[in-house]
Amino acid sequence: MEYNFNEIEQKWQRQWVEDKTYKVAEDKEKKKFYVLNMFPYPSGAGLHVGHPLGYIASDIYARYKRLNGFNVLNPMGYDAYGLPAEQYAIQTGQHPAITTEVNIKRYREQLDKIGFSFDWDREMRTCDPKYYKWTQWAFQKMFNSFYCLKCQKAMPIEELVKMFEEKGSAAAENVAKSEEQSFTAEEWKAMDEKEQQQVLMNYRIAYIGETMVNWCAGLGTVLANDEVVDGVSERGGYPVVQKKMRQWCLRVSAYSQRLLDGLNTVDWSDSIKETQKNWIGRSEGTEMQFKVAGQDWDFTIFTTRADTIFGVTFMVLAPESELVEKFTTAEQKAEVEEYLAYVKKRTELDRMANHKVTGVFSGSYAVNPFTGENIPIWISEYVLAGYGTGAIMAVPAHDSRDYAFAKHFNLPIIPLIEGADVSEESFDAKEGTVCNSPVAGKQTTDGFSLNGLSVKEAIATTKKFVTEKGIGRVKVNYRLRDAIFSRQRYWGEPFPVYYKDGMPYMVPEECLPIELPEVDQYKPTETGEPPLGHAQKWAWDTEKNEVVDKSLVNDSTIFPLELNTMPGFAGSSAYYLRYMDPHNENALVAKDVDEYWQNVDLYVGGTEHATGHLIYSRFWNKFLFDCGVSCKEEPFQKLVNQGMIQGRSNFVYRINSDDHSKAPVFVSLGLKDQYEVTPIHVDVNIVHGDVLDIEAFKNWRPEYKNAEFILEDGKYTCGWAIEKMSKSMFNVVNPDMIVEKYGADTLRLYEMFLGPVEASKPWDTNGIDGCHRFLKKLWGLFHSRDGQFLPNDEEATPEQLKSVHKLIKKVTFDIEHFSYNTSISAFMICVGELQQLKCHNKQLLQDVVVLIAPFAPHIAEELWHQLGNEGTVCDATWPEFNEKYLIESEIQLTVSFNGKARYQKKFPADAQNDAIQKEVLEDERSQKYLEGKQVIKVIVVPKKIVNIVIK
Repeated sequence: MEYNFNEIEQKWQRQWVEDKTYKVAEDKEKKKFYVLNMFPYPSGAGLHVGHPLGYIASDIYARYKRLNGFNVLNPMGYDAYGLPAEQYAIQTGQHPAITTEVNIKRYREQLDKIGFSFDWDREMRTCDPKYYKWTQWAFQKMFNSFYCLKCQKAMPIEELVKMFEEKGSAAAENVAKSEEQSFTAEEWKAMDEKEQQQVLMNYRIAYIGETMVNWCAGLGTVLANDEVVDGVSERGGYPVVQKKMRQWCLRVSAYSQRLLDGLNTVDWSDSIKETQKNWIGRSEGTEMQFKVAGQDWDFTIFTTRADTIFGVTFMVLAPESELVEKFTTAEQKAEVEEYLAYVKKRTELDRMANHKVTGVFSGSYAVNPFTGENIPIWISEYVLAGYGTGAIMAVPAHDSRDYAFAKHFNLPIIPLIEGADVSEESFDAKEGTVCNSPVAGKQTTDGFSLNGLSVKEAIATTKKFVTEKGIGRVKVNYRLRDAIFSRQRYWGEPFPVYYKDGMPYMVPEECLPIELPEVDQYKPTETGEPPLGHAQKWAWDTEKNEVVDKSLVNDSTIFPLELNTMPGFAGSSAYYLRYMDPHNENALVAKDVDEYWQNVDLYVGGTEHATGHLIYSRFWNKFLFDCGVSCKEEPFQKLVNQGMIQGRSNFVYRINSDDHSKAPVFVSLGLKDQYEVTPIHVDVNIVHGDVLDIEAFKNWRPEYKNAEFILEDGKYTCGWAIEKMSKSMFNVVNPDMIVEKYGADTLRLYEMFLGPVEASKPWDTNGIDGCHRFLKKLWGLFHSRDGQFLPNDEEATPEQLKSVHKLIKKVTFDIEHFSYNTSISAFMICVGELQQLKCHNKQLLQDVVVLIAPFAPHIAEELWHQLGNEGTVCDATWPEFNEKYLIESEIQLTVSFNGKARYQKKFPADAQNDAIQKEVLEDERSQKYLEGKQVIKVIVVPKKIVNIVIK
């Protein structure tokens, strides 16, 4: 009976749907386990073989946990909002919802063919109003909350209003805010409604603020840092500039310390944790005031090393700083404006990654508060506005970027540590004895000096002095910024916000969701408004509580609605909670359901989300934890980052010719050095084992229809290279083709066999045959060539028991540690051994079926039922490993004479060296080597060899 994978896989995929095999519900009799893949965006290109890598890895683990008695939640849905569908809408006029629906349908067909254990009854799409109702709801919660720094949690904004009524702004000392404000309780009470709303905006967790953004006029929207490459948009290549805009923001920065602390409670890789720690960027230091020479202004800088004040030789402002305009002198204005125009085209990521030295002198000088000396104030892109105060004191002797700047612009460099050599590079000043603080003969405030102190002593002494003299204050700073939360796009979640007297107000909660309106075009309006400016029915009637035509706006009962939409990360920031309870119309998630599933036990996705989604979703969950919605503060307990499957490109070699009237000639790889050639990427799907399908190639593109070929041994051999898998390199492998040719189980095995889950590895279709042959071999343990079903009740031999229990031990360990590639090797070894041992023991073969079920569920399900079992293999019991079957009763040693191996001999496992020596010398196979020779000594290396030294 042959292994007919197509018939088997289609049969069980239909049966699993019919039986609702993967539908899950809360079951308090079982331990829960929640497995989740990062939300996929359904692109028009569909899946290539790289996309399912993480899904297969998580599916194996989900199936394994179910076999171990866990109630497993393994849902799937779509992060359906995105720029590609909107750009397509702009180009063609087709509504993004239609494009998205087509793409989702394609994705779903491909996913179903691979045999995932997703509970599709829980499917969600971020563009579904029933889903984004809860995104809007969470946003309103944030708008109506402030963050208490003292109690480290979000609180209702009404409580802050009560505090203002009693104490004025003094009540907000321990409240996260955009800027310091000062007003009394009486002044608060005297404010009108608009003034009070303006004050509260300074404290809300969701607020409107003026912030520097990446503005792309070509796309008509603000872009995230990761959507900008080399000063242009990743999609479309349009120019991007830095621009200040009023935007909705989320006060993520208020949660900085909790985001840091939470990393100690989760099982994530050290590299991802370190990336997040650096992104959050906690630093303890000092804020100090510097006066401006000849002016009555002062300004504040933040430094982690106030003790280096005597080595400050210049100050630097971030180009975006409001101080730039104030400090720029008339003489320097033209130069400064030219420099600012240059920086506008650079994103913050570009500026952080590229250490090119650029800058311009402002024309002003600061006064060193310790020495009274004038210090030039420069402007440079290496200082970022969002960190600290956007102004720094530069100590070039002991900071690499300050050093590079000072060298470039020929500014002084003063070493502050005894023995520090700063002739070629800056010196790390973390330890040593302080000098030049101040330099000999220089006067300082109250005669303050650090000379002779250790670095540790100098830091403490300076902090104390600064605080006592009122020069500054000790402060903890964070690099993490508030998240920009609005986009000037159509295809996104609409804000449930209307504007009264220029201030935002929330649509009543019971009226949610506010649905995305129809528009006649998807570009910004002629007056520069976002695409929602085209919507005719887009105003809020506060009396009827409904969306009405905007021509009815009267600014008394009918008001304009928000024209921006939410950004891409909005819908993916709490989807893991909604999966728990996707059909609940009254809550994001019911309390008892949330308390059952709690949080995600295993989260699988790419490392590229380390500073985006994985920060925003943790912030969002912590906010919902503060609100009592989520029972766990951290959403993702264990994180596994799958690597990338790279493409294996193929090339043909066209002989260069100036005569384009003739058909192109292509030369095979081994002969190409005899000609001048141009390598050209060729579709890998018409190449098999690096041999080109010539007829398919001629039909591939019109210009190759009459192509001629110079062959080797009657065939055309292609070149190859490992590159990123992309359409432009024609190296995208469609999983549908693999499934059709080899089966889904082969695809699943091969993707895991390529290497460790976390590693990037090249796709090589040439190697997939091995996994397919293995499955045929597995099938052969159960079926003879003449169609006989082989498993029976014959007693298992010790060798057979040893082989299977060795496999149980190995696969159990490997799955727990995500070492799937070595598991598959172990399967291949075991099946080979069982074949040699002619194992037909039904129970042992059934154990093998259960073990392979997470990896190759279709063949496992078929064999499970052929063995006479009821129900699905998904609900079988994971085999238990028994150590006793691995205890060796015999050992096999190699017998050597003068170091040359001659034969092998078996001995009892507990045999003593004397008995081994005696048996070897008496063995008849030894006699021909011993004849006429003298035995000098016999060396027994336990469990390895016996070496007889003769002469």
